[in-house]
Amino acid sequence: MATSDPGLDRHPLQIEVVPVLRDNYVFALIRGRDAVLVDPAVDAPLQSWLEQRRLTLVAVLQTHHHHDHIGGTPGLLQCWPQCRVFAAEADRQRIPWLTDPLVDGDRFALLGQRIEVLAVPAHTRAHLAYHLPESGDLFCGDTLFGAGCGRLFEGTPAQMHTALQRLCSLPDHTRVWCAHEYTAGNLRWAISQVGADEPLGQSLRLRLEQVLALRAQNQPSIPSSVGLERQTNLFVRAGSAEALAELRSSKDHWSG
Repeated sequence: MATSDPGLDRHPLQIEVVPVLRDNYVFALIRGRDAVLVDPAVDAPLQSWLEQRRLTLVAVLQTHHHHDHIGGTPGLLQCWPQCRVFAAEADRQRIPWLTDPLVDGDRFALLGQRIEVLAVPAHTRAHLAYHLPESGDLFCGDTLFGAGCGRLFEGTPAQMHTALQRLCSLPDHTRVWCAHEYTAGNLRWAISQVGADEPLGQSLRLRLEQVLALRAQNQPSIPSSVGLERQTNLFVRAGSAEALAELRSSKDHWSG
């Protein structure tokens, strides 16, 4: 796509985390003076954030239709009307401002990066993830979390099991950018399931200590990595859809 910065090739891709609402993260992909936002939940704070950095919003990537992921897009489009909006073709009615409808397996380029579209229905029926193979980044919305997975609002345990296995088949070094700060709670729940003295429990406790240290400094616990999720995410480690369903039910009813 056309960019606003003719010197774009001189600049490496940067990714910044913008906390919004109570526990949401919006991700800003920046190259030169061009920016792409992933799941902009609100408009005014993000508009100010972009303008302070003299950035031009050239595209928005939407993972799914929930308001805390799309709520800011219409307002941002008023400021940057040429901005493209990528979202699932199946969500056209729920994200009516999309300009670039997507299906599983689509590939396109933004900011000099190839982006691969992965359909991962489970949290919602048309949920997408975006994989940047060259930079090694995965934007997975509410499907895969640090030590957790999304609730099953429109999908089944079998779909979530398939989605997690697909995402975690990516290389171990792939950075996982999930859209909420849930990691500490997910780890506390996981420790309650396996016991702190078990080898896995010890790994979970170590990760929890690291996460709490980050949070004490007001730093995000993400990005995680595919390798870390394979090691310490009970949902990823579940051997079947039935096992995942039991874990999801446990987490849904956990009050620790």
